[in-house]
Amino acid sequence: MPQLAEFTGRDGNRLAADAAGDPAAPPAVLLHGGGQTRHSWGTTLASLGDRGWRVYEVDLRGHGDSDWAADGDYTLDAFAGDVLAIGEQLGTPPVLVGASLGGLASLAAIGEHPERTVARALVLVDVAPRVEEVGRMRIGTFMIEHMESGFGSLDEVADAIAAYNPHRPRPTNLEGLKKNLRQRDNGRWYWHWDPAFISGKMGGEDETRASLVDPVRLSQAARGVHLPTLLVRGRVSDLLSEEGAQELLQLVPHARLVDVAGAGHMVAGDRNDLFNDAVVEFLETVRQG
Repeated sequence: MPQLAEFTGRDGNRLAADAAGDPAAPPAVLLHGGGQTRHSWGTTLASLGDRGWRVYEVDLRGHGDSDWAADGDYTLDAFAGDVLAIGEQLGTPPVLVGASLGGLASLAAIGEHPERTVARALVLVDVAPRVEEVGRMRIGTFMIEHMESGFGSLDEVADAIAAYNPHRPRPTNLEGLKKNLRQRDNGRWYWHWDPAFISGKMGGEDETRASLVDPVRLSQAARGVHLPTLLVRGRVSDLLSEEGAQELLQLVPHARLVDVAGAGHMVAGDRNDLFNDAVVEFLETVRQG
């Protein structure tokens, strides 16, 4: 069973987490994508914990059970600052496994702070400095569509997910969906993330620094990544194209690429078995190296 844990983010914000594995083992941190929660990793927490890692799956600021940002600061700087704060509290540089937004935050934290040993290794999950606008827009539309109205039942939630992600089987047991939702007094179900993440100011006055997806900034950060790196791409992803993945490999020439068949952008959820295999194999080379 996972153990409850927590970290303190850049601004003193509480970051909820689950942990597994020997507390004395080397740390690995799982950071989910925007609009998701720490429960999006399937069996990855237990799988890595059973293989000699102290693993933490963390709710990003404004998501799941973590604090919402009182000032609405959901910039890349804020998310990257939280990653830096987590590493400091661990005391030992962790392996960072970041999906989508979690990967961008990890990339910025590592690449923009060459003076610090931020991490031991990096796993980027279906994200790179250049992503496809069509995929971005589809994710944004899905997140906004029921943000204010919510859902009348868990069946409605499952239908919406199935429409967005048609290559993933619709769940027969809907109880697991409750980890990503909250039921309000009106009886309707709502995604459990801060609406300001989408509709708020997204940070400060500088729009360039506020952007979560800035190819120029992220490409520069990628050039500063010199630690072991793995890119796991969903083969049918509409967010990270083959061209975008190859550009990342040019920016980080020592990085490895694994293309997961049958997986879209939500790689860990679409093909959890293949995702786990890829990460476990990579981390074994990290441990031995």
